Amino acid sequence: MTPDHDRSRSPAGRTGLPELLRAHRRAAGLTQAELASRARVGVRTVRDLERGRSVRPQRTTVELLATALELDAANRAAFLAAARGAAGGEPPRTDVISGTPGVDAGVTSTSEAARARSVALPPPVALIGRDRDVSELAGMLTAERSPRLVSLVGLAGVGKTALALAVAHAVARAHPGGVAGVLVGEGSDGPDVLAATMTVLGAARLPELVARLAGRPALLVMDAVERAPGPVAETLHRLGTVLPSLRVLVTGRHPVGLPGERVWPVAPLEVPPPDAEHSGPATLGSWPAVALFTARLAQVRRDPPTPDELPALAALVRRLGGLPLAIELMAARGRLLDLTELLDRYGDRVLDLTTSADPAAHTRWDGSEAATRRPPATDATRAAVAVTLRDAVATSYRLLAPDERDALRRLAMFGNRWSVELAEEMLADEADRDGTVAIDPVPLLDRLVELGLLSVRGTGPFRFRLLDAVRDFAIEQAVGGGELTCVRRRHAEVVARLVARTASDLAGPRMLDAVHRLDEVSSDISTALAHAATDDPLTALRLAACLPRWWRFRGRDVAGRQWLRRLLADPRTADADPILRGWASLGVARLAAEHGAEADELSTARAALETFRQAGDVTGELEARSVLGALLTTVGGHDEAREQAEAVLRLAARNGRTRDLAVAQNSLAWHEIRVGDLGAARRRLAAVDRLAAEGGEQRLRVLAWANRAEVSRLEGRYADAVDQGRRAAAALFELGDPGHRRRVLGTVGLALAQDGRAAEATEVLSELRAGSAEATVVVPGQQWVERVGLPRPRSDDTVLSWGGPEAGICALIEGNLALHRGDRELAAEWFAAAAEAGHDRRDVVEALVGLAASTSDPSVLDRLDRACEESGILLLPQESGLLYALMAARGGPAER
Repeated sequence: MTPDHDRSRSPAGRTGLPELLRAHRRAAGLTQAELASRARVGVRTVRDLERGRSVRPQRTTVELLATALELDAANRAAFLAAARGAAGGEPPRTDVISGTPGVDAGVTSTSEAARARSVALPPPVALIGRDRDVSELAGMLTAERSPRLVSLVGLAGVGKTALALAVAHAVARAHPGGVAGVLVGEGSDGPDVLAATMTVLGAARLPELVARLAGRPALLVMDAVERAPGPVAETLHRLGTVLPSLRVLVTGRHPVGLPGERVWPVAPLEVPPPDAEHSGPATLGSWPAVALFTARLAQVRRDPPTPDELPALAALVRRLGGLPLAIELMAARGRLLDLTELLDRYGDRVLDLTTSADPAAHTRWDGSEAATRRPPATDATRAAVAVTLRDAVATSYRLLAPDERDALRRLAMFGNRWSVELAEEMLADEADRDGTVAIDPVPLLDRLVELGLLSVRGTGPFRFRLLDAVRDFAIEQAVGGGELTCVRRRHAEVVARLVARTASDLAGPRMLDAVHRLDEVSSDISTALAHAATDDPLTALRLAACLPRWWRFRGRDVAGRQWLRRLLADPRTADADPILRGWASLGVARLAAEHGAEADELSTARAALETFRQAGDVTGELEARSVLGALLTTVGGHDEAREQAEAVLRLAARNGRTRDLAVAQNSLAWHEIRVGDLGAARRRLAAVDRLAAEGGEQRLRVLAWANRAEVSRLEGRYADAVDQGRRAAAALFELGDPGHRRRVLGTVGLALAQDGRAAEATEVLSELRAGSAEATVVVPGQQWVERVGLPRPRSDDTVLSWGGPEAGICALIEGNLALHRGDRELAAEWFAAAAEAGHDRRDVVEALVGLAASTSDPSVLDRLDRACEESGILLLPQESGLLYALMAARGGPAER
């Protein structure tokens, strides 16, 4: 049992014999019996002296004790002087303000000095990211009806002691009875705990302490109470019975367990979300975990993290789970390694980070007194007690009951945040795999929070997360118990059910909420898919078949299509439900349309349509016809594409499907544009707007606005096109649909260029190209694919690098800008590039019209004829006007 940072003092402000004897005995690593044997005195003599019961010790006894303790000259003299004072040789001094909280704060007019000396604690340290904790705890301890016992609980290294000291210093003014602290030592018994408490509070016996405080508020800080939980609880209960004005702030790995105790879980520091490093060093450094890492890194190296190190910095603090001790240990290694090297070397070895278990090496309590029953520390013994972060977690793990440990191993399968409902499914009995029998997980979660193993942040349903070190340790335990495959399979089933419940909302008015819900569990989706693909491919197929819309929204179309094709080709899924395979096949076709692989998946879409027709699945048939029509439009099957859209219109009308009616009208509007009937296209888009509004389909409404902007541009109403397009682009940004937003930005850019608004068009070009460069990183799914173990996509799958859809539309904008400047040669180059890179066939036709008008080359008209014939596109009147002279010179018709 180690008292406060300063040596304990007598009520008169001098260090008393009981305190000195106890401190020197512990420093020597001796028990009371061992010291008595060395000094050749009775053990009762030692006990009575330490407890202050012997007020007139014999000089011979004191000298024998000093010799047995092997005190040096200075300590021996102080020891003998204290004994003389205890025997009445020196009267108590009443004019000295005590360094303990037991003195009357009113004996001096220098209140600041009195307050400083009445706080018998180590000085506080600068905390990072704990302002809210300090403020709320300080408010709690100074409130009129404050709890008498507050327990800061958490995992080793989370910062409980530092927080307790900061709070204690912050509330010192509100405790005129004083503030003092005790570090609990291993093996302490009840009398040890009580004696140390009495010492730091400036009294020899409990009645004396009651009289000394006289009802004035005082605060006692007890650190590391898990080392002697029973004696601590016994002592605090005894103190609480007779000292109603005493408040106690304790730290430990678990609560004390007394009535009225307020438990305050100390969570790790907040870590930045994925991709936060792209926001710049200032924003990244505002996250508490990053701020602590960089502060500790500055102590071992001169230069701050470089821009190239920011991704590694963000990844490191996320991997360390925001645990302050782990962050400090990792940052210390920055003396020799840069942050990227640290991540490569230690990113998967967090549990192996080494700290010290030596109580004397405690980061805050560094007084000369040693812990109870501990031999003197040497370099050898300190090395012997060095422990890893794994050992620290194991200590808390062993506090759990067997069923709680089993539950922790299951919950460790969740890689990110999860909800109570997901925990309920994960913890369902093996005989009840669907979770039909409800098991309330709340008591378990409360227990994990109490022990600091579980973090709870935020207000949404997905607010629970195991600390990374805890999760890694629990997975190790699952591996050791041979249950990892089983719990991973359960995890995949739980995630698959969540995705299936969410998938229907991915097309409808609740789309944004559904996308966000899946975003929150994206890492679990990836992990579940990777493991189930090997161990349980049928579950993997059920999971993947529900994801195509989400994959498309999040730019993961290439990786998603690869997953679906791999699972459909797996022989173990050949006998799966045909409807399930039909949805998976339709997902392959839907995703293919996102990266120019439409021709490859036409047969896949046709097969899915036939499956749904034979099964009488109206929803599946409507979806399949819509997807097939989109593929046919791109590959030139425009007549059949229109037939599919009209079939969707009829089927949706028969079955009262408002949303599908709107989708069909939107598709048919494109066909009206294709044949040059812009009035009909505008009427269909008005119908889409009305139907979507009736059904609460905001995204469909916005797509109709975007298409109306394109119609306005083709009609030559450029100002209207710009206004409508910008409105649609802003709404698509809010909806999180980057693909359609880029397309409508292209419409805006073209309208600006054709209207001669060069500066604004150039700004749009810059945004399109910046978005294209960003999509190169995200869309092919390289980082995501690597994380889940899928092979890298082929280089030709990387379609959103320069050369994808944005290349064609940007080239068209550049061509029109050059044409307005009168630079026909440069315009021709851009139009030629647009014709080659164009993803949309209407864009290709428009590019060829521009090329022909710029070069007056009759051979370009042959290419234009072929493009119009293949796509069924008719030239608009203004396009025919541009080509009139050239067509007349060639001797061909003036209209197409």
